[in-house]
Amino acid sequence: MSDSSSKAPVNPEKLDKLAQVAVHTGLGLEPGQDLLITAPLTALPLVRKITEHAYKAGAGIVTTFYSDEEATLARYRNAPDDSFDKAANWLYDGMAKAFENNTARLAIAGDNPMMLANEDPEKVSRANRATSKAYKPALKKISGFEINWNIVSYPNPKWAALVFPDLPEDQAVEKLADAIFAASRVDQPDPVAAWAEHNANLHARRDWLNEMNFAALHFTGPGTDLTVGLADGHKWAGGASPAKNGITCNPNIPTEEVFTTPHAHKVNGKVRSTKPLSYQGTLIENIEMIFKDGVAVEVTATKGNDVWNKVLDTDEGARRIGEVALVPHSSPISQSGVLFYNTLFDENAACHIAMGQCYSECFVGGDKMSEEEVTERGGNSSLIHIDWMIGSGAIDIDGITQDGERVPVFRKGEWA
Repeated sequence: MSDSSSKAPVNPEKLDKLAQVAVHTGLGLEPGQDLLITAPLTALPLVRKITEHAYKAGAGIVTTFYSDEEATLARYRNAPDDSFDKAANWLYDGMAKAFENNTARLAIAGDNPMMLANEDPEKVSRANRATSKAYKPALKKISGFEINWNIVSYPNPKWAALVFPDLPEDQAVEKLADAIFAASRVDQPDPVAAWAEHNANLHARRDWLNEMNFAALHFTGPGTDLTVGLADGHKWAGGASPAKNGITCNPNIPTEEVFTTPHAHKVNGKVRSTKPLSYQGTLIENIEMIFKDGVAVEVTATKGNDVWNKVLDTDEGARRIGEVALVPHSSPISQSGVLFYNTLFDENAACHIAMGQCYSECFVGGDKMSEEEVTERGGNSSLIHIDWMIGSGAIDIDGITQDGERVPVFRKGEWA
């Protein structure tokens, strides 16, 4: 197999630094720990570097599962209809088993965001639902923060062409690589030290919000007047934190957010997206929702509306919120002016909410709570977890205290 991705003009020194940051800051990989990686074929250079640094850090065994755009499209264009109700259950069962045995998880994002844009939305929806169901036992280990996990990115040429459509392919890839490196803080002399300082700043925001213990947050701005009730005994998180296996990791690289669990039944009002959402190869634009008692009762989008509504029909919890996250408009990713068409980056440019599954780590004592206790406190349960952006430089946020007083949290997109 020829490695066409090696022609891509990606700075090898910074790529090596990104691999080191993924292993040491992102995962906090421990000697003897196994590692499971998923990646698109185009990310092969980064997979090889991460594998090298994982073994240098003492990894037991590193296993990678690759996805390929052409193979994925071949399914949509040639497979029998019943194929789209199936998933590789054996693979996801094996992943869940690996996580039970304390295997670390690393995902490399870098698929073509528009890969499935021209495919049948019904087939896309059915395939996503089947995969979500098969993946749920493994996802519970991740969303329950039972293991150390991390996501980083690599610049796929088709992704780069979408972000920088006016540039030749090699220049677009180089520019996207540089944007990824900058957002991931590996363009700095000592990325590990830069991450330590950044984590300290996120922890200061997190600690203030936990001290305030707000009952709700009220978002106002163009097209938005939304009150998000917070779950009983919620806890804010952000930056590096210890997983239940005792290993401290940074799940998302990059990250600019502090986040917590909303109350699944106490979200009311209207909200409008401020950036497009790229989901499983479909671009969803100008989302508007009206919530009543936690449920999105009206949902529209000017582009990708059919796919978005089908995703939200996945299960009962898909039309409720599982996460609310605060990101200042001055975040480096926002200030770069780049629309990445990739949630890992775009969510770190703006405040956002996530439809679907909550994180049990965002409860006081969440590491010891049962699923029933999480639900009783207002945590949401679903097969999906999809972040979409609702923040901008025009958004104000007030915290509503347990006594009903209002405290400024954000003004014009910045920490108040």
